Amino acid sequence: MAGWTSDELNGTGAAEELQIASLPPDGALRRPVTIWVVRHGDDIYVRSVNGRGSSWFRGAQVRHEAHIHAGGVEKDVRLVENDDVNDELDAAYRTKYRRYAASIIDHITSPEARAATLKLVLRSTES
Repeated sequence: MAGWTSDELNGTGAAEELQIASLPPDGALRRPVTIWVVRHGDDIYVRSVNGRGSSWFRGAQVRHEAHIHAGGVEKDVRLVENDDVNDELDAAYRTKYRRYAASIIDHITSPEARAATLKLVLRSTES
């Protein structure tokens, strides 16, 4: 499976927000939600700021697949749980969104949000 192109990484990673719609087992897209996104190296991450109990996060866990739209990029992705670079992701979120109030940044880097970190991996179009 091919990874993100440079243009996709730059466009998605630089986007202020990302629209994401989960793909449930029936294959129909759910209503998209807006979520904050960050690029770390050659990877793209999202966090559910309301934690693992949020309806969006629970829905995403049904099938682990979604459709995203951000920064001119529209792709199908797999949602992979990730908890090994949270300190680095916190730093990336703080840097990217530093112009926002500290209370917003604190919410994005809270233990609840950290526990709901997902890595976006391009979904293969091959069968």
